Amino acid sequence: MLPIDDILPNLKAALEAHNTALLQAPPGAGKTTRVPLALLDAPWRGDGRILMLEPRRLAARSAARFMARQLGEKPGQTVGYRTRLDTKVSSATRIEVVTEGILTRLIQNDPMLEAYSAVLFDEFHELLIAPK
Repeated sequence: MLPIDDILPNLKAALEAHNTALLQAPPGAGKTTRVPLALLDAPWRGDGRILMLEPRRLAARSAARFMARQLGEKPGQTVGYRTRLDTKVSSATRIEVVTEGILTRLIQNDPMLEAYSAVLFDEFHELLIAPK
């Protein structure tokens, strides 16, 4: 059990009532790997995928692999990832972990991200730092 597990019911209720939530927890609390899996059965998700943005390729692949192992699967089944030069997704994928470049291309091809029910920004503080 991880610290984040205690608030998952409240997070799911907040997302059911509103379409936006901000979750802040210390490193190692389980945000990256527990939250997307907890949202898989959310009624508002319907047939849409959950898109999770990870700022680094290694983190994206690692998070997807870990979540897939939690489900007893390999990446590309329920949980997949897309990074530059490496993709493991299929028609069965429901959680897709991507990097910024991939997200940019997805938005260019589909500005409304119609295939997705949720977009999760993991490590958001890293995304706010602009290079000099």
